[in-house]
Amino acid sequence: MRVTINDVAQRAGVSKATVSNVFSGKRPISEEVQKKVLEVAKELHYKPNYFAKSLVTRETRIIGLCMQGENVKLSSFHLSLLNGVLKGCYAKGYRVLVNALASRFNSKTEFIAADPVDGDILLDPAEDDKRIKERIEKNIPLILIGKPPKKYEKMVSYVDNDNVSTAENLTNHLIELGHREILFLNAPQDKTVSHDREKGYKLAVLGSNQTPNLELLKYKPDDMNSIEYGYLYAKKALEENKNITAIIADSGKVVGGIYDAVRELGLTIPDDLSVAVFSDGNTYGFDPSLTEMDLNPSVLGEEAVKMLIEQINSEKKVLKRVFISSEIKINGSTGPKKVG
Repeated sequence: MRVTINDVAQRAGVSKATVSNVFSGKRPISEEVQKKVLEVAKELHYKPNYFAKSLVTRETRIIGLCMQGENVKLSSFHLSLLNGVLKGCYAKGYRVLVNALASRFNSKTEFIAADPVDGDILLDPAEDDKRIKERIEKNIPLILIGKPPKKYEKMVSYVDNDNVSTAENLTNHLIELGHREILFLNAPQDKTVSHDREKGYKLAVLGSNQTPNLELLKYKPDDMNSIEYGYLYAKKALEENKNITAIIADSGKVVGGIYDAVRELGLTIPDDLSVAVFSDGNTYGFDPSLTEMDLNPSVLGEEAVKMLIEQINSEKKVLKRVFISSEIKINGSTGPKKVG
């Protein structure tokens, strides 16, 4: 005989709503009542029918995390961000569905529409991002980690770093060390973050009374993984332009490729070349250790969950923009420009 929620409620001497809240975590229940309900549920071998409940309540208690898929391991940035998302969801009784397909198959919206979620967190927004368009059209609660394209700025809430000042500060660090020819291996050109970082890079160069050399600005091709990008683009640039004395990299994976290229060319870091990175957390094990801009990914993830759950439970949509601080950590990969 199948045990129902009503059986548990009667045995525990509480309402069905109380039993439901004990398992969902949607509303606070006293520790004493929780303990009693869980003991009765264990005695009766009761397990809540999760999907039947979702049909009644019209909610799944699942948050989607739509992130970029790549044919290498997830970076420590994404793992740290995921930890922040999990922490925020655990505190509010939500599960997490990680979806890497929706970025890879960005033109196939059926991969998005079928997800059984109450709302979505989207990483790495692009200028022509069908993921955003799809969710707005279907009125699915949505938070971006990253700045939305201009056409959606007044329609979507987001949490982000101040990527303009972050790039400006990292570039200024190298300029203060005497570097003038600074190669910038940026994110893909269609990503909104790459536009802000480019702006910050140019502001720093202009602030040092130089004209930005656009030949030193590169963007990761969509069909190339980050390690290959760092290796191929750094090697080619360093072979063609002997005046390059510093490189700014989009991520630790890109730096992995840069370090390989530097070794092949017989250069040393930081004596011949300084390297700085927008940290994705994947910066351990490099020798010398990396000068990096810590973007606080765990805080980004936790704040995104908080904003999304507020949106899911709110009858009135309120646009929010939250910026998480970043901090430069100076290590052995950057040093003064070599004289002579």
